[in-house]
Amino acid sequence: MSSPDTARVTRVCFIAPKAYPLFNPDVKKVFGGAEVDLYFLATELAKDQNFAVSFITADYGQEDFQTIEGVRIIKSVDFNKNLITGTAKVWQAMHAADSQIYFQKAVSWGTFLVALFCSSHKKIFIYRTANQGECDKTFPKGKRFLKRAFSWSLHKTGAVTVQNQIDKENLQNYFGIDPMVIPNGHRLAELVQKKRDAILWVGRSTYLKRPELFIKLAEHIPDEKFTMICQEATGDKNYKALMSEAQEVDNLQFIERVPFNEIEDYFQRAKVFVNTSDSEGFPNTFIQACRCATPILSLKVNPDDFINRYNCGISCNGDWQQMVDALDSMLQKNRYVEMGKNARKYVEENHDIKKIVDKYKTLFRNLI
Repeated sequence: MSSPDTARVTRVCFIAPKAYPLFNPDVKKVFGGAEVDLYFLATELAKDQNFAVSFITADYGQEDFQTIEGVRIIKSVDFNKNLITGTAKVWQAMHAADSQIYFQKAVSWGTFLVALFCSSHKKIFIYRTANQGECDKTFPKGKRFLKRAFSWSLHKTGAVTVQNQIDKENLQNYFGIDPMVIPNGHRLAELVQKKRDAILWVGRSTYLKRPELFIKLAEHIPDEKFTMICQEATGDKNYKALMSEAQEVDNLQFIERVPFNEIEDYFQRAKVFVNTSDSEGFPNTFIQACRCATPILSLKVNPDDFINRYNCGISCNGDWQQMVDALDSMLQKNRYVEMGKNARKYVEENHDIKKIVDKYKTLFRNLI
């Protein structure tokens, strides 16, 4: 831990309302990969006393201010209240943070609120993309005013970071923004080897992740055990139907939720991790799988072609039949084992949070 220099302490505030359950596992509410990314970054940054780190979350009934893992947690929006009240709460929390830099990820109206606050208060706004669709203007679909607000917000940033080179090129082409490529960072523990006995899917039930395809995959390969950990996405009206469909498949175990601090056991016991999403930035579940030497089978998502380049799984270019055949191939003669070793090597070289945080420290200091 570095010695603090109070005259040069850099104040950074992260904003992710749904991230509180990561700081407090007793709160059993939904969160996503964006929250995981910022949680790891904030807690690692807080280990350096030359940075004062705060984190604005939603109201889950906690105290107004808490310090957890060296991070000052500030309560803000109550999801049960109206939009105007929520906006006021977020801005009050940003005032309370009194930071030089405000950092937000994943497009929403919150992106616009943070950009507007920073613009009007002469603060530095950093935005991090969460999805390829944000960079090529295909997401959010059908939300014209949000798209305009998002474009305005991007041009008010001090910096934009992306998870892969493809997203960088798209932002340059579609928005005229020149972002930094910084991979997601994770804590890397020593590899634990366990008996592998299942094909795994982990995610929320949002339509972009296409969870129904994993159920279909389990039906195609009845001799293998499949495990599906699927949290109900906010506003998903089809979740119960999805659950019912999954429970009718004999070789598929459907689990509604696993606490984040217990999820690694499932990755350690998986032969293959499956991703069925239409579009993502760089899924944190990919890093979780690689961290546990579990290879990836992806229907479509393959940022910077890393799956093929590092031979840590198979990407199927959106071809469903290829996905079925690829899983069968990976399971034959335990080919998944060698791919898993490659995956572990890849994550050690590219996603160690201790290396990633140094990139951000340099960025923050340069902006200040």
